[in-house]
Amino acid sequence: MDRSKMLAQLSEVDTWDCVVIGGGATGLGVAVDAASRGYKVALFEMVDFAKGTSCKSTKLVHGGVRYLQHGDVILVLEALRERGLMKQNAPHLVKDQAFVISNYTYWDNFLYFCGLTLYDILSFGFGYGRSRFISKKKVIDYLPTTIKKGLKGGIVYHDGQFDDSRMAVNLAQTCVEQGGVVVNKAKVAKILHDSNGKVAGVAVTDVETGKEFEVKARSVINAGGIFVDEVMTMDLPKHRPIVTPSQGVHIVLDKKFLPGDSAIMIPKTSDERVLFAVPWHDKVVIGTTDIQRPVSELEPLPLKEEIDFILKTAALYFETAPQYSDILSVFAGQRPLAAPKEEGKKTKEISRGHKIFVSKNKLITITGGKWTSYRRMAEDTVNKAIQLNLLEARKCRTKHLHIHGYRPHPNLSDHLYIYGSDEPQIQKLLDTNPAYAAKLHDRHPYTVAEVVWAVREEMARDVEDVLARRVRLLYVDARAAIDAAPVVAKVMAETLELGEEWQKEQVEAFTKLAERYIYK
Repeated sequence: MDRSKMLAQLSEVDTWDCVVIGGGATGLGVAVDAASRGYKVALFEMVDFAKGTSCKSTKLVHGGVRYLQHGDVILVLEALRERGLMKQNAPHLVKDQAFVISNYTYWDNFLYFCGLTLYDILSFGFGYGRSRFISKKKVIDYLPTTIKKGLKGGIVYHDGQFDDSRMAVNLAQTCVEQGGVVVNKAKVAKILHDSNGKVAGVAVTDVETGKEFEVKARSVINAGGIFVDEVMTMDLPKHRPIVTPSQGVHIVLDKKFLPGDSAIMIPKTSDERVLFAVPWHDKVVIGTTDIQRPVSELEPLPLKEEIDFILKTAALYFETAPQYSDILSVFAGQRPLAAPKEEGKKTKEISRGHKIFVSKNKLITITGGKWTSYRRMAEDTVNKAIQLNLLEARKCRTKHLHIHGYRPHPNLSDHLYIYGSDEPQIQKLLDTNPAYAAKLHDRHPYTVAEVVWAVREEMARDVEDVLARRVRLLYVDARAAIDAAPVVAKVMAETLELGEEWQKEQVEAFTKLAERYIYK
């Protein structure tokens, strides 16, 4: 993907069929769906693909065991179908993950086995593996660090695990391959209307240059995530807010806390949520929390009470309780949940299903949902534009559309597996230039070649784009990411032909951001 070429293509089309606002999971899904149907599609993301909520997930592709507890069978059924399609279409990023529930009463063994058997039945034809009861000894084999006193056995079940921002980058590439245009660092500043007051396009500001331009369109999709209300206000200044932000925090620990390949699911915490501990990029991600916040924030700060809750809950299941000093990175994201109709309603009680709103001016807004359901959300959204006669009728093609990088049976022992079918090209960079084989940090496998690739092929424009979302160093070890920033800035400056002043500014900006991922 070449950003300058993308910008140039915008002037080659007089009126686009579909403009998408927002480059997170939902917006990228909509852009891929629309482009694959043959519509002329342009997507604008104000910062970077998956910059907000979409890169701060629990890294799971799942049907939602908790939703089953709440009796939301339809939501679970839909997510389980989509879970199967994600693995089918992006096997280089989505893999089977075994989860273990450690039980300390025989009743829990029976209860969770029954519930997860239903989970298996609902996923019929799209399953990752059968649930089964395991003995105390087997639990310890799966989870060597689990608390053994009082253990009565456990349940193993299967869900999916993936890399969220890598999926976002691959979706952007897929959209381009299908004929679409995607541009990051491009902020929609205004909704355009025709003489009848109907939505007719957007005014966009190129964040890098400050240049403003207009893009006409037959349909405009608002997929702004936690910022959908801001976009809706551009259309109707007096609109009633539809989203309430719910904050979720995760901590990242060394693999010694969960040395095997299995994940832990804690089915009931003190706040009646579930908590996960998931192996990810040779580390362990533990989360999440669910706290309603007053305003939407792109980089929210984790609250001490959230981290305390995670550490306290983890201590009930790990023989060696993790401490603040063990946290390698901590990140907070905000989910765009439908605003509660009842004052004081808890976020865990608000539906996780997606919702589509259409303004009187025909602005289409899609919100809610989760990564697992991104494809179905996109299909529903484009179908809505067809129902409104904004687009001519064409069938959805994404159920069996391979995502860029598609590569079955990747070699998970090499961290380059996440690049899928692009891996040989990165290997070629490593082979042709010895300098590209240098590591960004001696404790981590990421190399200079990956920085060059991110700039040339994945539209990375600054140090944060690389260290946060192209390689995941900020999320697996924030201190190491700070150490690596000068090297990344130098390589990017050479590739983009930028000067030393740019490098200095980038290192300072990234260091300031990364310090928010270190809880002192």
